[in-house]
Formats: sequence, C-alpha cells, structure tokens
Amino acid sequence: MAQTVGQWVQRAMPLVTALETQKNNPERVNVYLDGRFAFGASALVIATHHVAIGCDLSDEEIAALEGDDSAERAYNAALNFLSYRPRSTREIRDYFRRKAVESPVVDAVIERLQRVNLINDEEFARFWVENRQNFRPRGTRALRVELRQKGLASETIEGALESIGDETEIALDAGRKKMGSYRTLDERTFLTRMVGFLQRRGFDYGVASRSARTLLEERGGGPDEDDLDFDLEDVPSD
Repeated sequence: MAQTVGQWVQRAMPLVTALETQKNNPERVNVYLDGRFAFGASALVIATHHVAIGCDLSDEEIAALEGDDSAERAYNAALNFLSYRPRSTREIRDYFRRKAVESPVVDAVIERLQRVNLINDEEFARFWVENRQNFRPRGTRALRVELRQKGLASETIEGALESIGDETEIALDAGRKKMGSYRTLDERTFLTRMVGFLQRRGFDYGVASRSARTLLEERGGGPDEDDLDFDLEDVPSD
C-alpha cells in the first residue's frame, strides 16, 4: 500500500526510544532518538514538553527543548551565584557574559529572577550599605563609588544612602576597629595614619580629621597644637 505524505513525514521524524536519568545528576535525563543518544535535558524541561518514549520529535521541537534546557541551566547557575550573597542586575549580566551565555537566555533568566524578587536593585543597594556599615564602615563617597560599580542607577544609589546617619559616628566606628594596629604609634604618626585610613574609607577630610582627634583622645593622648597643624595639613589624600 502506498504511503500517504503524512505517514512519510511522521516516519521521517526521529522517535524517542529511551529516556535515562543521568548517573551523575539525577535531575537531568539523556534522550535517545532512534536508538542513539541525542541530547541531555533537565527532567523539568522533559516533563514540560511531555516527552515520552514512543513519541516523535521534529527539528523544531528538539530546538525548543534544547533552548529551554539552556535557559534552565542558566537559571540554576544564577541561583548558585546568588547563594553566596545578593547581587545587582549588572553583576548577574557580567557573570553570564563571562560564561558566554547568549543574550536572549540572559534576558529570560533575569526576568524570571525579578518575578520572584531574587534580583531587586533597590533592595540590593540597601543590603550593600547596611552590610558595609556593620562590618567595614565607609563614607558616602566610597559607598557611592562601589554602588556605581555594581551598575546601579543614580536614584537607587541616593535612595540607599539616605539611610546613613551621622558620618562622624560611622568614621569613629571605623577608626575604633583600626585603633588596635595603631596602639604603639606616637601621637603625630597616629593622627597621620588614622586620617589617611579614614579618607581611604571614603570620609572627607573634615570628618576624617575630627574623628582622628577624637580617637586620639580616646586612646589616652592629645596632640600638641603644632603636631595637629602639621599632621592634618600634610596628610596624604590616599
């Protein structure tokens, strides 16, 4: 009996002959077409596309499976990247660029992460500022630079910086954490180094110099006027 065109097309498409769970990763499945290994894919993608033994797959269906699997693998990679700490949108894009992931896949993953609030630049900015102030206090100047490097918009940065209180108190906190390594310094050297340290932390000269004087008094010393004028006029900016 002569074959119809529909029967011929159906037979021309490869048949799924086996689905095997991968030994090293039980969340992935090896797909065999016409008795030969064809590709691996996420078990979730296989289930979503209703792939089963005995069904046939067109080239378009195979391409869709592989595309969705690439997106799923990228999404899982992003989840792992986010498991260490929150990330900005720019950091996620930079991460995928280093991995040479195609732009459409990156866009889809970022949109998916944003839908479930795993990427939120406003929340990230607040996290970054709070974390810095708790563990490595910095001035607004340094924080602004850091947040720009994370790819955040100016309004997002300024909104996060609004939560910062008195910079002098923050500078004193940073200086107190550093005082232990300066405990043997004479007063002049203490002032010079402390002001330089605070300026490198992003505090402006005025805040750094006032804080250094206060910290010196807390340490149990007070500078002579001549020492104070010399040190605080000649402190290096970096």
